[in-house]
Amino acid sequence: MKKHWSALLLMMLVLVIYSCIEPFNPPEVNNPESFLVVDGFLNVGGDTSKIILRNTQNTNDEVKPLNEGGAKLVAEAESGETYNFEELDNGIYVLPPVNFNMSTKYRLRIKRSNGREYLSGYVVASKTPPIDSLTYRVDRNRNAMLVYVNAHDATNNTRFYRWRFEETYEYKSAFFSGLVRDPETETIIARRDDINTCWTTLESKDIKLGSTIKLNQDIIKDLPINVIDIATNKLYFKYSILVRQYALSQEAFEYWTDLAKTTQGTGSLFDPQPSQVTGNIRNVADAKELVFGYFSASTEEKQRIFIAPLLGRFPTCNAPDTLTPQEAYDSYSVLLNSYMDPQGVNWILGSSELCADCRAQGGTNKRPSFWK
Repeated sequence: MKKHWSALLLMMLVLVIYSCIEPFNPPEVNNPESFLVVDGFLNVGGDTSKIILRNTQNTNDEVKPLNEGGAKLVAEAESGETYNFEELDNGIYVLPPVNFNMSTKYRLRIKRSNGREYLSGYVVASKTPPIDSLTYRVDRNRNAMLVYVNAHDATNNTRFYRWRFEETYEYKSAFFSGLVRDPETETIIARRDDINTCWTTLESKDIKLGSTIKLNQDIIKDLPINVIDIATNKLYFKYSILVRQYALSQEAFEYWTDLAKTTQGTGSLFDPQPSQVTGNIRNVADAKELVFGYFSASTEEKQRIFIAPLLGRFPTCNAPDTLTPQEAYDSYSVLLNSYMDPQGVNWILGSSELCADCRAQGGTNKRPSFWK
C-alpha cells in the first residue's frame, strides 16, 4: 500500500512541476528594431580592405542577413589623411591597396543613407607576424582531421591573435554524365561540360583566438584551427584550407573573446549567458544607440595547404534507370551513357541530379584558380 501511495505522490509531483513550466520568449527575440553591424578591418599591409555593413536580425528570422548599401565609409588617419571606400556590392565596401603609415592611428567614419553618422575610436596599426606552418593529423576518437596553426613573434610584441579561414574541397557525383539533350536537333548528344567534379568553398564561422600573454615567449604552437569531420567526405578527393592571421590589440582581443563567449558558448546553464557585446563604434549624435562590431587596423598574413588523405568514402546512389532514347529525351533524368544490348536495342542510362550533377549539392564545376 505504501508503494502505491509513493508512486501516486511522485506522479502528482511531476504533474505539478510540468504545469508550472511556461514558455519564455525574451523581448529581444522579436525586437522590431534593428541595429548596425560593422564587419571588417583596415588592411594596412598593402592588400584590399573590405568592410561589410549589415543589420541585426531576430534569432527566429530565417532570411539571410540584411546588408546595408548606400553608405559612405572613410578611413581617417590621426595625422590627417583620409581614404574613401567604394561600394563593391550591396553592403560590401572595399578600399584598394594603400601604402599606409604604420606609425599613426586610424579610425572609421560611416555615414548611412538615412543620415546617421558613426565614428570608431582611433586604433593603432598592428603588424602581424607570419604563419610559421599549418599542420594536420587525424583524431580517430573524433573521426576527424584537425588542422593546427603555428606562429611566433620574435619581438614578443603581438601576444593577441585572431584567425579566419576558407576551406575548399573537391567532390564528385556518384555517376558520370556523358550525354545531354540538344533542343535544336531534338536528339541526345555527347556532353561537352563536366558536371561530375565540383568544388565548394566555405568560410569559417567560429571565432578563433589565441593569446601568449601568460607565456614567456610569443609562440603559438599547434593551436587547432579547424575540425573536419571525416563523415562529410570533404577529405576523400582533395581538400585545401587558406588560413588568415591577424594581430590584435588587447582591447580588440577582449571584444572578440566576449563575442565568442556569447555566440559560441551558450546552450547550458553553466555556459556564459547571452549579453550585448558592442565594440568601439558609436553614433556621433546618440552615444546610447547600439552599434555592433570592432574596427581595427592590421596587416594580414595567410598560408594555404593542400591535403588528399583519401578519408571517407566514394559517393553512392541507387542504380540508374534504363530508358529508351525517347524516354530519356522526355524524362527529367540526367543522362549518363548509352549501350546496346545483345539484341541490338539501344538503351540510355539516367539518374537524378543529386546522383549525376555535382552542382546539385551546392558547389561549382568551375575549377578554382589556385587549385593544384
